[in-house]
Amino acid sequence: MEYRKVGKWGLRISELSLGSWLTFGNQLDVENAKAAMKEAFKQGVNFFDTAEAYANGMAEFIMGQVLKEFRRSDIVVSTKIFWGGEGPNDKGLSRKHLLEGTWNSLKRLQLDYVDIIYCHRPDPETPIEETVFAMDYIVRNGLALYWGTSEWSADELEAAHKACKELNCIPPIVEQPLYNMLARERVEKEYQPIYEKYGMGLTTFSPLASGILTGKYNDGIPENSRLARFPGLRKHFEERGLLSDETFRKVRKIGKIAQELSVKQSQLALAWCLKNPNVSSVILGVSNIEQLEENLKALEVKEKLTEDVMKEIESVLSE
Repeated sequence: MEYRKVGKWGLRISELSLGSWLTFGNQLDVENAKAAMKEAFKQGVNFFDTAEAYANGMAEFIMGQVLKEFRRSDIVVSTKIFWGGEGPNDKGLSRKHLLEGTWNSLKRLQLDYVDIIYCHRPDPETPIEETVFAMDYIVRNGLALYWGTSEWSADELEAAHKACKELNCIPPIVEQPLYNMLARERVEKEYQPIYEKYGMGLTTFSPLASGILTGKYNDGIPENSRLARFPGLRKHFEERGLLSDETFRKVRKIGKIAQELSVKQSQLALAWCLKNPNVSSVILGVSNIEQLEENLKALEVKEKLTEDVMKEIESVLSE
């Protein structure tokens, strides 16, 4: 396991990490989550990610039950604030919700602080100055050690950094975007000036596009699969054209490359993400130990992705 710096900053996190979106509280109870987290840690994973919105707080609660069995300095824990409930002040990036959301998350996690706290989405209804001041307060008061963003545009990140400089506030060090073979534009093009100018790192999610890149949806949506269990996610993918014939044609070709390398298609897709030098960590979402063990073998596959193999993959993806 490689421990990568988060951008230019001193924090080091495992190149593969374990998240809790759609799994903790939905597919994994406390005991199964504990088994997954302990196995991940045993294999070198030190970074665990969650959010107040995941399973309406249950993901944080479950993770908190497990985290107390680790030595705090051995792990890096992150959570995200934006969707905290139905009340008028229970969502968004106002100072009120950012602070109350953080306090509530820490209670569920049974922690004094998290290592990274993210603004889970941009909030056009709140002035960036208010958000920046609130995040600065959270970090300066030790509720979090660093702060970041998730799914912000390059322009929104630029505005945040500008406000931080003008107001003498601590800037964000990390962005958590969607990134996989089928979703590349933002990470590979839009953010390019941000890496160079501000030294931000990336903790990317959905590296397998919720299973599409494993090939399991090539012939339809199996019962009990993630897209069958979460119809809202399936609708989102359909709207973005990710369940099109063109997508599956590419996925089948990627599958052939995986066969030629004698590796699992999922491992190839994960290793491909790891080849991007701007990626600090790729967040895994697993529903059982077997899936975790299979995904962690992507570390071995990374070495097989030579320049020629990467060019072959690129030729498929750019068709």
